[in-house]
Amino acid sequence: MGRKPQQSSTSYSAKRYAHPFFVPEPPELRSPHKGNHRMADWHEKQLGPIPKVRGNGRIDLTDIIGAEGVKEISDLGELRFHALGDSGAGDAHEAEMISDSMAEDYRPGAGALNPAFLLHLGDIIYGNDKTHNYGQRFYKPYRRYPGKIIAIPGNHDGEVKAQIDAPSLKAFEANFCATQAAIPDQASGSGIYRETMTLPGVYWMLDAPLARFIGLYSNLVENPGFLEGGGDGAQDKSQIQWLQSTLRHIKSVGSGERKALIVATHHPLFSAGGHSGSDHMRDTLDRAFEQADVWPDLVLSAHSHNYQRYTRRIAGKSIPYIVAGTGGMKPQKVPDATGEPAEKSSDTTYDGSLASLGYLFVSVSAAEIKTEFWPVDEKGATRAYDPVSIDLTSHTVRRG
Repeated sequence: MGRKPQQSSTSYSAKRYAHPFFVPEPPELRSPHKGNHRMADWHEKQLGPIPKVRGNGRIDLTDIIGAEGVKEISDLGELRFHALGDSGAGDAHEAEMISDSMAEDYRPGAGALNPAFLLHLGDIIYGNDKTHNYGQRFYKPYRRYPGKIIAIPGNHDGEVKAQIDAPSLKAFEANFCATQAAIPDQASGSGIYRETMTLPGVYWMLDAPLARFIGLYSNLVENPGFLEGGGDGAQDKSQIQWLQSTLRHIKSVGSGERKALIVATHHPLFSAGGHSGSDHMRDTLDRAFEQADVWPDLVLSAHSHNYQRYTRRIAGKSIPYIVAGTGGMKPQKVPDATGEPAEKSSDTTYDGSLASLGYLFVSVSAAEIKTEFWPVDEKGATRAYDPVSIDLTSHTVRRG
């Protein structure tokens, strides 16, 4: 039996639905409710604080994998890495299954043919008491993964639903933004050797051979993402100001070695399933890219528990926007990709989708970026899905 056609009331009622913004009028024509015209207005008032970063928020890959590892990558002329998000829930059985599959991409003595690191796209720990759940939900599932793990926080990493997690991002900073690398009790207490990371903050720029990475914190609301911070009734735009300054820096050194630019946010900029895309954050990023005349070559996100790929045509480039919230949470349904325009977009097509656990394998050379998604089940990874090449000279995207 088909769905009945819906009749929309044009009347405004603050009590009719669970939230008062479920009305057909566009935001500019709505009667304000407690000063808000959109749900996003209310979300913006719930934002958590963004901790300050150390120094200029930049770090070199040498600080993570050492000078010898960086030299291997430079000599090979290729930088490889893994990426995924949304892993740390329950006993993390699925996260461990995916971690073990990624570990098979490493071989002792293979040098730069091994991935340089795993870029975790956020939601490392779900639930309360995050500090004491790092052992079960991060260090244990990744105990056989030999690579370093860098990260940006997701909304669940930043949320504070119990006082034990205050202040926001306390556990993330302790494990990923330590001033000195050390094996934490949550690892050593189970006989696991993995040191804390020394990222300069919850947002950062990583300089590496062949590529620069900008990792951003899109705050703690369930949806959508924001680069602004909140707390104490004030809006904090320091992350946006840092991004603008960092992009100007990239522009100023752009006449030197050409490097790909990869940007990572937890909340997706485009999404057709699981969670919606973050229009406000996309507009914020676009303004920063346009002002600096620096646009990314690849954008990675998570949050939606599936794989999605979009191709955006803007500023003379074709830019893939890839969602990979596939690190351990139960996959969410996602519509088949059609290659047709994405919803509400005149410059972006929806080109790949899969409801599956798995991980991204990305390789960067001077000529191109290659991405492929590896679905994982109880039997491990099978074969690559949706392989894509990004030509860094012509700025075109080719599948296969």
